[in-house]
Parts: sequence; C-alpha cells; structure tokens
Amino acid sequence: MIRFENVSVTYDGATEPTVQGVDFEVPEGELVLLVGPSGVGKSTVLGAVSGLVPHFTGGTLRGRVTVAGRDTRTHKPRELADVVGTVGQDPLSHFVTDTVEDELAYGMESLGLAPDVMRRRVEETLDLLGLADLRDRPISTLSGGQQQRVAIGSVLTPHPRVLVLDEPTSALDPAAAEEVLAVLQRLVHDLGTTVLMAEHRLERVIHYADRIALLPAPGEAPILGSPAEVMAVSPVYPPVVALGRLAGWTPLPLTVRDARRRAADLRQQLEKRDIVAPQGRGAAVDLRLPPRGRDQPQQTRSRQESTPPELLGEKATHRRWFQRRRTPTPPPSPYTAEVQDLAVSRGHIQALRNINLGLTLGEIVAVMGRNGAGKSTLLNTLVGLIKPSAGSVNTGGAVGLVPQEPRDLLYADTVAGECAAADADAGATPGTCRALVSELLPDIPDDTHPRDLSEGQRLTLALAVVLTARPALLLLDEPTRGLDYAAKARLVTLLRDLAARGHSIVLATHDVELAAELAHRVILLADGEVIADGPGVAEGREARASPPPPPLPPPPPPPPLPTALPLRPAPSASAPGQSPPSPWSARSVSPLSAGPSSHRPSRRSSRTARTPRGSSRACWCCWSRSSRRRSPSRGSGRRRSRCSGCWPRREPPCARSAPARPVSSRCSSSWS
Repeated sequence: MIRFENVSVTYDGATEPTVQGVDFEVPEGELVLLVGPSGVGKSTVLGAVSGLVPHFTGGTLRGRVTVAGRDTRTHKPRELADVVGTVGQDPLSHFVTDTVEDELAYGMESLGLAPDVMRRRVEETLDLLGLADLRDRPISTLSGGQQQRVAIGSVLTPHPRVLVLDEPTSALDPAAAEEVLAVLQRLVHDLGTTVLMAEHRLERVIHYADRIALLPAPGEAPILGSPAEVMAVSPVYPPVVALGRLAGWTPLPLTVRDARRRAADLRQQLEKRDIVAPQGRGAAVDLRLPPRGRDQPQQTRSRQESTPPELLGEKATHRRWFQRRRTPTPPPSPYTAEVQDLAVSRGHIQALRNINLGLTLGEIVAVMGRNGAGKSTLLNTLVGLIKPSAGSVNTGGAVGLVPQEPRDLLYADTVAGECAAADADAGATPGTCRALVSELLPDIPDDTHPRDLSEGQRLTLALAVVLTARPALLLLDEPTRGLDYAAKARLVTLLRDLAARGHSIVLATHDVELAAELAHRVILLADGEVIADGPGVAEGREARASPPPPPLPPPPPPPPLPTALPLRPAPSASAPGQSPPSPWSARSVSPLSAGPSSHRPSRRSSRTARTPRGSSRACWCCWSRSSRRRSPSRGSGRRRSRCSGCWPRREPPCARSAPARPVSSRCSSSWS
C-alpha cells in the first residue's frame, strides 16, 4: 500500500538531509509504528506519504513514494485526499469549519458523497469517539484533547484506505486514548485500513503495532522489524521494556501482562531482598506493603505555642469588663498562589466551580482529569488570561505559563533570536535561555526557524523562554507532549531542581508516569470541580527517604503553688469547740486565681459592702476570723461573710448547687 524507495528529504537552507535512506514497504491492513528520538524526521516521513512534503513544505525530495500506486511526486495532496487521511501534531491547523458536526462532514462534502451517507457516517463517528455531546459546540471552545478527537474523526468519516497519524494520543487522557486506539485497531482488522503512526508514548500503542520502523538518529536509515526485535536496539523504549532489558528477558515484554508472566523468578528474588529482619526488638518489616501515605491521608504533627503563665511575684493586670475590638492584622500568606471559591463561566458553560487550593513554596502539583475537565482553564485563570466569574485568585510573585500550543510564545525568526529576546525580557545574563535549551534538548541549530521545529522541540524552546525569567509560580500545560523518554527525564531533573530552589510548579497533564515520578500532590478535576486532592507517589517516596521527625519534648512541669495568698494550715485534729477544717483552705490555687480574680465579677457581688470592724462572724467558706466582707446569699435574704482570701473567688460548688441554708449549717462536701 505504501512504498518508500530510497527516499531522502533536504529542506531549503539545510546543508544535510533531514532523512535519507528510507526504503521499506507497509502492506495493506497493517499498523506500522514509526519511533525515534525527537527531531529525527518522523513528521517528514509522514508528510511524504500525504504529499505535503515537498508540495507544501518545500525542499527537495529524492527517491520515490507511492501510495496505492500513486506517485506523490506527480500527485498533489488534493489528488490523494480520497486515499490518504492525515492528522498532524497540531489539530488546529486542520480545522476549516466552526462546529464539530460541520467539521466531521466537511471532508465528505469535498469528495461529493451523498447526504444520507454523510449523515450516517457522522453519527457513527460521533459515537465511536465519544463526541455526541459536543456535536454543536464551537471548535474554539473545546479543550486540546477534544480538538484532537475531532481532528481524528474528520479523517475517519471519508473512510480513507490509508491513515497517517502524527502523535494522535499526545493530548488525550488515558481512557480517550484507549478508545481511539481501539477504533484504529478495528479499522485495521475489520476493514483492512493501513495505518502509519508516529508516537512517543509507546506504552500506549506498542502492543497494537504489527511492525515498528525505527529512525535511530537524524540522517540514518530506518530499521524495520517486529516490536520485540526493534525494542532490543531502540534508543527509546517504554518502562516495561526497560524492565525486560534489565532482567535479560528474551523476547522483551511489550505489556504489563507479558511482564507479569515472566516475573515469577524476579518476584522471588525481590521477596527475599525486601523482607528485612531488623536487629534487636521489633518484627520483620515487609517493604512490599504500600506506603501509609498512599492509602491514608497524611497527618501533620504541629505544636502550637502556648501563652506562658504569669510569674507569681509580678503585678497582675485586671481584665477589663469592656474592651475595644481591634481588627487583627492578617498574617502573611504562606502560599505562592491561593484560590478561594473560584468559578469560571465561558458562555453558557460552567468551566470551573468551587475551586479552593493553595500552592506552597517548592511544591509540585499535578492537575489531572479527563479531557474538558477544566485543567487548562484553571492554569489560564492563575496566570490572569481568564477573568474569574466568582471567587479570588492571589499570587505572591511572577507567574509563567507554557501553553499547550507553544508557538503562541514564539515570534522571532530563529532559535537564537528567541533566546536573545528571552534574555533581554527577563534581564538575565546573555546565553541563559540558550543554555536551558541545550540542557533540555541538545542539537537544535541556532539558525532554525521555530516553525520548522518539531512539536517537542518547539515545546522545549517555549519552556526555556519561560524559565529564563525564573518565575515563582510555573504553570505547564501538557509539558511532555512531543518529548521522548530522554527529554522527559531531563525535564524531570530540571523541574526538581526548580522546586528545590523554592519555585512552585503546577502541571496539567495526562502523563500518569510523570505525575507518579514528580508530583508531591495530585488534584483530580471532573466537570470543573475538584473531586480528589491528596499526596502523590513522589511525596510518599520523599517521606520514606527522609528520617522520621524527632519526638516532641515532654510537657513542662506544673507551676509551683502560689505563695501570694496566705493559706491556713489544716490542723491534725479538731480542738474542742473548733470546727473541722474546710477543704477549700488547703486547695491548690491555680495561677489564674492567684491574686486578683481573673473572672468577671457578678452583678450581686458588685453591690457588696464590708462587714463592720469587730464583727465576730466567721468566713462562710473557710471559717477563719480574718478581715471579712459580706455578700448576699443565693436564694435567700441572709448575708453571708467571706474573708479576704476567699473573696476574689467564686462561690464553692456546694453554694451553687445546694439550696440556701442557715449560716451554721454546711453541706456534706465541706466536712469531708
């Protein structure tokens, strides 16, 4: 169906060909996966199949490419439209109409199909890709993943014999990606459609491929073979293949299921190593158990500083009955960004609602959710591109955003010009931006136009432009789109370094592996609401690697008994004619009750008067005969006397609970 005969492509102004020595054939009804590092020419090979290279991009094509017997050198893209359907890395460049349903029907209208056939195929595609709820939506209001599904659907409705897809799942969530790949597999197996696809997320698509064409480096000839054979020599490979290489398995596993079947011996070795019996006291610790922080919410130990007690020898301050209320000064916020009750409406669509979150220094937060959940809207609101309908967004410093479409940030004619402009805008040392580009993705020429770069190279350049300013809050929307595994590893290292220096980072991503490796915290969005917010795997890993916190110190000893109040010692035995001692005379007085009373005096006690000097009546509380004051009795007209030591305190419990009685009587608790 597709035949490459010693094909090489050299773009205008380039000294060396981008690809050369491409010579292989793709039979009808096969799914061939085109893999390789970023910038090796995968998009160029795909463009040669549809005729866009060289009719649209320019340059020189040597050799021959035939599709269903048609030579792309003599047939322009419009003459291949009934045979080849193409979806590029940028879905927006494919759209012609304004709404989803019109875009799905446009390709069939161009081919002159009957209206009833068009109607039936549009409904089939809407159901296949889960677009039925979006049929009347304007394409400009869709998320990146929704736009990608619409672009795929627009090439499926004409039923082409060949599909050319350039990273069709890069902006899709895992569930949507599985649906799209399942549709492609049905087309290959049931209808005999030929699919040539380039993809960086190999763990999603490698088990669907019949064969793999590997481009190992720029300008080198491709290697064609079965997935297991090519993965053994490929410089890019998914994590499950990395495990197979490490374990020395032959052939290499391509799915988790294959790896499980081969992992019996490896599992036994890990069990022997992971079960650790510590010396001394304690039982064996099984490291295979899931970390506690992954299944249970983390509990933070914090100590609140208490107010120190007053010294007994110092002068105490009376509490005022009425105090003027003063508006407390709010403490400085510990967050680099704080969102409270955020809501965003876009037309009749409620994009976000009831969003509350805070971002601390050095925190890496991954925002995840299905396509259209509101992730990009949240990032655009944080940076100020979208005005909230309700709530507030407060940021404590500079905010930098790398959008899904990195070309929105690039306006210079060369890579060197972009880097020089970024250094000048940020006031950084000349060469700072260029050093970041070289660190993330080497071998990008300075004289290359940014529009001629691959999607991963453009993303790297846009990320370097934003990082040159070192923003306190960095927002990344699908940061691994178009990056191979090596570039992703370098990106993870860079982001960890930024977080260690105190920068807060928010990632809106569908890359589960990236979130598990990097994020301290994961937030799940669904229909514009936060449905889950908790620690990530990286947070649990760092918590297990760090030493446990020191135990809290023991509480301070209780303060000594006050000496400011003279207490009458209790006699060992009652003398004849003397009343037994009251327990109130020997009770320890707390610092709050030492000296003048810290309680508000009652209304009755405010009208008391002193007992005439020389009175022989004893204190009603402790029965001492020191200086006395009188207060009215509760529930009766009698006036009871209390000494100066008992006066500042409230009445004892017996006086509050028992009914009024004569002065000479006491409750049972006073005799104990």
